[in-house]
Amino acid sequence: MLLYAVISINLAFIFYTIGVWSEKIQGTLKKWHLVIFWVGLVFDTIGTTLMSNLAEGGFKFNFHGVTGLLAIILMLVHALWATYVIFKNNNKVKANFHKFSIFVWIIWLIPFISGAVMGMLR
Repeated sequence: MLLYAVISINLAFIFYTIGVWSEKIQGTLKKWHLVIFWVGLVFDTIGTTLMSNLAEGGFKFNFHGVTGLLAIILMLVHALWATYVIFKNNNKVKANFHKFSIFVWIIWLIPFISGAVMGMLR
C-alpha cells in the first residue's frame, strides 16, 4: 500500500505542478488546466487516504497533518473555483486566476515536502 500511496502523491505533484505552471505561462485559465487540477486533487486524495491508513491511529493533529488537510481543502476550493471561472468565461478573471493557483500550489508543497522528509527520517 505504501508504494501506491507514494505513486499517487507524486502523480498529484506532477499533475498539479503542470496545471499551475502551464496556466501561469499561458497567461489564462483553460479547460484542460481545470481537468489537470481535478486529476491532481483525485491523486492527492487517494495518496493521502492510503498514507492515513498506513499511519498508526490515522490522522495526526501535527504540522504535517494540519497542513495536509489545509492543502486538500484549498485544492478542492481551487478546483471548484476554476470550474466556476471556466463556465462563467470571464476573460479578466481567467487571466488573473494563476495568482490563486500559485498560492494554493505553494501551500500544497508544505505537506508534500514535510511528508517526504518525515518518510526519509523513519
